[in-house]
Amino acid sequence: MPTVPEYSDFVVDRKDLKSDLQPHVASRKSFKTFLVEGQTYFYCTCGLSKNQPFCDGSHTQLKGYKPLKFTYAEEDKIRGLCGCKLNKLEKGPFCDGSHKKIDFDKITI
Repeated sequence: MPTVPEYSDFVVDRKDLKSDLQPHVASRKSFKTFLVEGQTYFYCTCGLSKNQPFCDGSHTQLKGYKPLKFTYAEEDKIRGLCGCKLNKLEKGPFCDGSHKKIDFDKITI
């Protein structure tokens, strides 16, 4: 399990991100990640982290982005965390298959 720093400036709901800039597409598919029940994580919302899918502080390069803090509440298992950063807001950090419907060649950053 990756060591995750504690951030003082974060969101707990993706709709609270306040940016006019589109996130960087970190991956055209999900990040298969082993999550531990009760563990708190800081998910990268900007797509610039070198520690995907988790935040490394790179969001300071994209105004309005902050890590998404979430505590995993299910049993320990591998889950797909969104890599394209364009999933539906209500899915939080979890992949919803949006990457299968996106024309990545038309995305501008």
